[in-house]
Amino acid sequence: MAPLSTITSDTNHTIENGNKEFSESMQHKRLRLFPMKKSDQWESPYDEVLHKDSKFMAPIRKWEKSIGFVTPILWTNVILLSTFHVITVLWFLHDAVTLQTPKWQTVLFGIIMGQLSGFGVTGGVHRYWCHRSYKAKWPLQVILLLCYSVAGQNTIYQWVRDHRVHHKFSETTADPHDANRGFFFSHVGWLMMKKHPDVLKAGRKIDMSDITSDPLVRFHTKYFYVFKICLCFLIPSLIPRLLWEETWKMSIYSQTFVRYMLSLNCTWAVNSFAHLWGNKPYDRHIMPVENKGVSIVAMGEGWHNYHHTFPWDYKAAELGVPHNTTTILLDFFSQIGWAYDLKTASPLLIKEVIKNRGDLNKH
Repeated sequence: MAPLSTITSDTNHTIENGNKEFSESMQHKRLRLFPMKKSDQWESPYDEVLHKDSKFMAPIRKWEKSIGFVTPILWTNVILLSTFHVITVLWFLHDAVTLQTPKWQTVLFGIIMGQLSGFGVTGGVHRYWCHRSYKAKWPLQVILLLCYSVAGQNTIYQWVRDHRVHHKFSETTADPHDANRGFFFSHVGWLMMKKHPDVLKAGRKIDMSDITSDPLVRFHTKYFYVFKICLCFLIPSLIPRLLWEETWKMSIYSQTFVRYMLSLNCTWAVNSFAHLWGNKPYDRHIMPVENKGVSIVAMGEGWHNYHHTFPWDYKAAELGVPHNTTTILLDFFSQIGWAYDLKTASPLLIKEVIKNRGDLNKH
């Protein structure tokens, strides 16, 4: 088994939120994290990111601003995401009423594909590429890349950049999915609006050199849409039909709609549920919480109070199991030598942090 890198000191590790005192003050004061220079003419966040629109959009933008939207709405995203969810739910209800069910092989295949896509997000773009909580040999890197493609999310560069900004400026105006703006915004609304100007400025300050210099990531980015279309939609929809003669309708619906919708919402739940509802045994001063439900559906990503306290721990949790499928898989790859230098916090460090910052009644 590959060795663990046990970290015993909290120097530059325990909190990854930049200036902690300033970050905590932002929990209660919704100040601009990157205010405009005094020499500049003052603009609201809405106006800062509002680029030239067509005349058709003018009354819509005026309405948005009048009712208090912080930044302009991305109406294309609103329509696409809303339509996708409405079609999926209505299709499901129709099949339930008419007693149309998929074959058991299709259900099992959907579960397997969901786990593969989840591992690509949790073990790949999150714990490996974003936090570098362990090292991976090239066969595992390829597996992670392919699994992440099944998830059908943004490019690795975009995902890592946004998540590093989220950790450094969590729950401030520079947080891409700031939970202070409510459940809907932190879950999916942030994808329906233009980014706050502080998010854009913070993103430009994040060091992404490890991602831009990774040849495998560069290859994936170059052929991003080929990977996404083929591995997230096309191939998964063909397999049920070709291998066990599932109907075309059920093959496409089960993979392109149901599995994809569930996959997206399980990922989004980490940004919403796991920042709003749960306990804080490790750091009571931050918003992320421990949420068992999210850990179950997101393969171990719901132990979020721990993760934001020790973001470099490959387990993203103190104990690793139960309800942490990602850690189980990483431990397996560690056993065969494909994952190594797995970082973890020492029990002594965890105990000390809990004593100083945690809610002792919740641990």
